[in-house]
Amino acid sequence: MRLQLAQRADADELLGRDPFALLVGMLLDQQIPMEWAFAGPRTIADRLGGDLSPEVIAQYDPDDFAALLARKPAVHRYPSSMARRVQALAAYLVEQHDGSAEELWRDVRDGRELLGRLMDLPGFGRQKAQIFLALLGKQLGVRPPGWRRRPGRTARRGCSGRSPTWSMGTAWRKSG
Repeated sequence: MRLQLAQRADADELLGRDPFALLVGMLLDQQIPMEWAFAGPRTIADRLGGDLSPEVIAQYDPDDFAALLARKPAVHRYPSSMARRVQALAAYLVEQHDGSAEELWRDVRDGRELLGRLMDLPGFGRQKAQIFLALLGKQLGVRPPGWRRRPGRTARRGCSGRSPTWSMGTAWRKSG
């Protein structure tokens, strides 16, 4: 599936085929433009010399990984803090889910369980977990029973209520 989040073909291709990359992009999506955040996994993968691997990232020297994210152009405006978060996410997936991001939503009983699993991720609070749940359901077809608790209501980006919802077609596009 092709997602158009980073607005860069190479970055969007990675997001569409690698659930860990998609999680990392979602994690990076704070205090920077969405496109920059979702291009981050491709930049990290390129700097590592291949695809993203939770195992590789979890074992990477923390100072070296922070330097990798800080290299210009920086992956995030706060590269050191985000490097720690990405490594914590990778370590969690390795320890709890055998390094498989997809295992988070495989075989869940219902949407509540999936939301709980997402909220357990390092760096994911309730709002980020709800946004990612909407992405999974609307764009990737991950729809366990009850994945959408209140029909007609979606997780919103920001608190004003004026910004587009993440699960609307205008904010999340897929093609192909």
